[in-house]
Amino acid sequence: MNERIRELLEQAGVKYVTMPKDTVYEKFAELIVRECINHEELLGAIARGWCSEKNSHKTMDPDLAVAIFDEVERQIKQQFGVE
Repeated sequence: MNERIRELLEQAGVKYVTMPKDTVYEKFAELIVRECINHEELLGAIARGWCSEKNSHKTMDPDLAVAIFDEVERQIKQQFGVE
């Protein structure tokens, strides 16, 4: 299990016991991470930021939005050890 996931479990008051790799905790954490990197929702958030009043005069480049998503997804997966 990823060290960061263990730290978060401890902060939540869950005592982690070493078990086989496919533990309920690990699967639960992976599902949460995958939910956080939902492709459509994250791209929507990027678009909303781009279309905010502060940025309303700018033109959105869809390829750049996808590249931003890809980098955010990579960072989150790396942080939590999700493939």
